[in-house]
Amino acid sequence: MKVANQGWINGLIGVIIFAGSLPATRVAVMDFSPTFLTAARAAIAGLLGLFLLLLLKQQFPAKRDWLALFYVAIGVVIGFPLFTALALQYVSAAHTIVFVGLLPLSTAIFGVLRGGERPNVNFWLFAVLGALIVFIYMIIQSGTWRFGYGDIFMLLAILLCGFGYAEGGKLSKHLGGWQVICWALLITLPVMLLISYLYMPADFAQISNAAKLGLAYVSLFSMLIGFFFWYKGLAQGGIATVGQLQLLQPIFGLMIAAVLLHEQVSVAMFAVTIAVIACVACAKKFA
Repeated sequence: MKVANQGWINGLIGVIIFAGSLPATRVAVMDFSPTFLTAARAAIAGLLGLFLLLLLKQQFPAKRDWLALFYVAIGVVIGFPLFTALALQYVSAAHTIVFVGLLPLSTAIFGVLRGGERPNVNFWLFAVLGALIVFIYMIIQSGTWRFGYGDIFMLLAILLCGFGYAEGGKLSKHLGGWQVICWALLITLPVMLLISYLYMPADFAQISNAAKLGLAYVSLFSMLIGFFFWYKGLAQGGIATVGQLQLLQPIFGLMIAAVLLHEQVSVAMFAVTIAVIACVACAKKFA
C-alpha cells in the first residue's frame, strides 16, 4: 500500500476517534468539573506518553522544537479540552459539533499565518461565508445578537485547537507523529498532576460509571491515541490533503451524539454542518 494511502487511512481513524470527544466530554462534565476533567485527561495521557517515550528510548527534541511543542500543548492539551468542557456545561454535544465544522478552516488559517502562505481571494470568500453561516445559526438559536457562554467557549476552543493542529502538523514532519503529542503532554504533566490533585472529587463513588467512561475515553483516545493516527496521517499523506478529512468529523460527531447520548439532531444543525463543510472544502481548494 502506498504511503499516501496509508496516510488517508490513519487520518480517517484519527478523525473517527476525535468525533467521539465532544459526546464523551458531555457525559464526563455531568459529574466532573471542567477544571478537573481538563487536567485529569492530560495527566493520564501524559503519564502514558512518558512511559512510551522512556520505553522506546526517544531522544529529546532539538531546542528549536520546544517552543512549537509548547504551542501544541497550549492548543490541544489545555485550550481545546478546557473550553469544550466549559461549553458543554451550557449547550448540548450536538450543538457544539456544529462548531467543529470550522476546525479545518481554523487549522488552515493558522497554517497560513505560521507558514507564510498567500491564499487568493476565493479562499477568504468561502472562509468568511462559512463563519457567517455559523454566526447566523447562533443568532437564530438564541434569538438574540449576543453569544451565549457555550458559543463563546466553543469559538475559543476552535481557535486554539486550529493553532495546535497547525503547529503539530509542522512538527510531525521531522519529529514524528506520536512523539509530538507525547512531548507536548510531558510539558504540561507536572502542572496537570497538581491541578488534578487539587480539584479531585471528594468521593469517586458518587461519580457515575458513564462519567468515568467519558473521562477514560477523552484521556486515552482523544488526548493520546487519536493523535498517533492523526499526526502520522498528516506526515504520510500531507497536511493539506489528509487535513481535509476533518470535514467528516461533524457528521461522525452528530451520529455519535444521536445514538449514544440520544440528543436531538435538528434539521437546522445538520444543514448548518453540511453548509460549513461545503464552504471549508471550497476554501481549502483555493488555499
